[in-house]
Order: sequence, then C-alpha cells, then structure tokens
Amino acid sequence: MKAVILYRPRSDHAREVTDFSRDYLRRTGKKLDLIDIDTRDGQAKARAYDITQYPAILATREDNGQALEVWQGRPLPMIDTVSYYDDK
Repeated sequence: MKAVILYRPRSDHAREVTDFSRDYLRRTGKKLDLIDIDTRDGQAKARAYDITQYPAILATREDNGQALEVWQGRPLPMIDTVSYYDDK
C-alpha cells in the first residue's frame, strides 16, 4: 500500500503539508510522495479518485491502485492513521 499527499505548494496549506511530511518521515522512517495538484499527474490523480478538497491524503493499493482511504481538506489525519495504510 502507498500513501501520497495532493496539495498546492504555493498555498496557505503548504507549510502544514511539509511539516506533516517531515514529521511522518521522522516517526515512521517512510517518505510520503508530495504531488502538486496543478501538475498533469496531480490533476489526473484527483480526477481518478474524485478528490475535490486540498490538501488530500490518498492511500492506495500498490498492485492495482484501488483507493483504501482518502482524507480531504483540513485537519490532516493523525500520522498513525496514515501509516496504517502505508507499508511501502
């Protein structure tokens, strides 16, 4: 399973996302992929998983991309909650 964060780097939530990502790495030893929603890949992922609020954390199965959990908007979920789905 894999977890990624979709967000806008130049927004009011950017600092919260980078802090969450840094703290996540410290606590779990795993790096979250940060995806800019304004890129082609970010837009495609948001459309595919019906994500409309940012920041959004998406947990998917690595083998088929099936969404296991999606958290949209603020507040961000607890690190332990996300790490449950992130066994990269």
